[in-house]
Amino acid sequence: MNELLEISEKKNTLTLWKCFQLRTSKGRQQWIFEPKPEIKNQYQLHAPINWNEPGPKQFLEELDHAFTFDTTQNPNAADRVLRHLYASSLNITKKGKTIQEAFENGILFYSQLQTADGNWPGDYGGPMFLLPGLIITAYVTNEKIEEPFQTLMRRYILNHQRNDGGWGLHIEGESTMFGTVMHYVSLRLMGMKAEEPELQKARTWILSNGGATGTPSWGKFYLSVLGVYDWKGCDTLLPELWLLPRWLPIHPGRYWCHTRMVYLPMSYAYGKKIIMPENDLVRALRSEIYTEPYEQINWKKARNTICVKDVYTPKSNFLKILYSFLNTYERFHIRWLRKKALRFALQYIETEDLQTNYINIGPVNKVINSLCVWHAHGKDSEAFKKHKERWSDYLWIAEDGMKMNGYNGSQLWDTMFAGQAILENPISDKSKEVLKNIYHYAEISQIQEDPPGTKEFFRHTSKGGWPFSTLEHGWPITDCTSEGLKTSLKIHELQIPVKNKISDERLHWSADLILSFQNKDGGWASYENTRAPRWLEKMNPSEVFGDIMIDYSYVECSSASMQALAMFSKHYPNYKKYEIQKSLSRGAAFIRKKQREDGSWLGSWAVCFTYATWFGVDALLAAGANNYSTGKPDEAIQKACEFLCSKQREDGGWGESYQSSVQKKYIESKDSQIVNTSWALLTLMAADYPNKEVIERGIKFLVKKQELNGDWPQEQISGVFNFNCMITYSAYRNVFPLWALGRYLKKYGNKELL
Repeated sequence: MNELLEISEKKNTLTLWKCFQLRTSKGRQQWIFEPKPEIKNQYQLHAPINWNEPGPKQFLEELDHAFTFDTTQNPNAADRVLRHLYASSLNITKKGKTIQEAFENGILFYSQLQTADGNWPGDYGGPMFLLPGLIITAYVTNEKIEEPFQTLMRRYILNHQRNDGGWGLHIEGESTMFGTVMHYVSLRLMGMKAEEPELQKARTWILSNGGATGTPSWGKFYLSVLGVYDWKGCDTLLPELWLLPRWLPIHPGRYWCHTRMVYLPMSYAYGKKIIMPENDLVRALRSEIYTEPYEQINWKKARNTICVKDVYTPKSNFLKILYSFLNTYERFHIRWLRKKALRFALQYIETEDLQTNYINIGPVNKVINSLCVWHAHGKDSEAFKKHKERWSDYLWIAEDGMKMNGYNGSQLWDTMFAGQAILENPISDKSKEVLKNIYHYAEISQIQEDPPGTKEFFRHTSKGGWPFSTLEHGWPITDCTSEGLKTSLKIHELQIPVKNKISDERLHWSADLILSFQNKDGGWASYENTRAPRWLEKMNPSEVFGDIMIDYSYVECSSASMQALAMFSKHYPNYKKYEIQKSLSRGAAFIRKKQREDGSWLGSWAVCFTYATWFGVDALLAAGANNYSTGKPDEAIQKACEFLCSKQREDGGWGESYQSSVQKKYIESKDSQIVNTSWALLTLMAADYPNKEVIERGIKFLVKKQELNGDWPQEQISGVFNFNCMITYSAYRNVFPLWALGRYLKKYGNKELL
């Protein structure tokens, strides 16, 4: 009887999942509530829907149940909603017994998820502070979130509530005041009562850890806009900084682009003291989340009150002194100068909106830009309507509910990696078909002109670059441009017939752009050149993130850029030959300098040492370093391989905890991980490491972990940014084992391993 009930409930769950459809066009991804006619009839979901009626109300209750997700074993969703929609018809009846069969089964499964435009959509969630920003902005601007989506947002938040009642900075993180206050407030804004058990538990955590005055500065900002915190309790966000001479190191135009694009609308909102009208819910929240009466809070003291569980980067003494001076200025600021600064800030916000088609560079500045445009131009303005229409670009549905992605997706990035994985062994007709589609996405996603306002508003040139997600997003990145260039060149080598071939001129643009991105230290940063000295990090005001102030040179970005230039030079040996050679030499010196004593490299964009060591070795090989096949391997490559071999586990795999990134030292995860194992194997095979047994043990691990349908299971979170916040790449569990298996096949041939 229990089995029949379980089958019935699962069937109902899948039926309710299918009420949401993913629409894609040129990489853009939007989830649409689109129930089938039989569902509409069953629950009386006929427009206009009154969600308080018995039928619709029952639908929402069952929908909520269908997305209930158990995080006790693994808080990472497996993107099952998308995969059920796209790949449910796939029927592989037996697991591959050879590496070739495992590889082909993996491609067969993963190709089912590829869109008509050639890219792969997927879950890019993980950070837990993004969705509350949208919920608060929607509430302040009086924009109703569609009820089924609101149900899934509530469910997502409740699914990821920790046993102690709190929420973390990301889905695997321990409870923090930032996470707990933001989610408590969000649930209240979406209709939950303070008396409900989940909120009672959360409120207990908040109050027992000092109350909401301990929220970090980003949380204080959102609460101030909502009227649940006083702007006097925030350190100044001084809009006048934008009027400083541009040559000054502290000018915001010299910050890392994500930092300046977040603090730009924050400074506008602060300067205007945007705050929604007080209502009963606001007054209730003021009484719920503080340890003392709201009217008695010392707001000046609250500026420097941060819960100890939130602090990753403490305020430096320099910043404290600076704030002491600037907060004093704030009391007597020059009004005409403030107005001028705010006019510039709004103009910059509006330009960023136009440059990115209202997508904006990321989810935080997306919602705050929306807020500022609403305040400046009104709810009925065309600009605000365009902003609201783009909110859906950031929302994603998985079996744990509706979340907000860390970008408008990772489409280009995942797709170019998938291309290179398949290109390791592109012998089947299916592989060539998939590669043709990948090439199409590369062709339509390359940026072919600079956006308006490039020089005036601090943008690096864009022409020839590739973005992380979609062409419409429009921000080129060093390593995305490099992976786009590498994949395009490799597909050209195969001479696969394509509809629109990327011209030599466009590929030259890419090489020029990559060369222009190189920093004085020989490395490459993420979006732009490094524009300010490292001491600017002493002004990091975020408390919860590390290294946010400038665009540093990264091992991963440098390696990708070096690999792309080396490959480009082989295809176009007479184009800027000596400039490229010099660039590679400088890049290699940077990579060598960054190698640690134990042979590893510290990762900045994924977890962690296995990832960066893969890039480090590939960078040196691209610059001409010897691997083991020469008989005289480069010492740095030897050390890297020895490091990796020392971390291999008994089951043949490798596994790193996200704490490796947080603590910047190698920390093993509880179990071996598919993704870490793949990175280690790719490194060892690139180096032609002579102990083949080490590699075969790792390959066996990957084949053993593959599921019957050709998929691999979703394990722990693998992405990271600013060292302290983790992010999901649902594609990694497919792309990287395929890449490792394909490389093994190319180097050693097929073999039965089971």
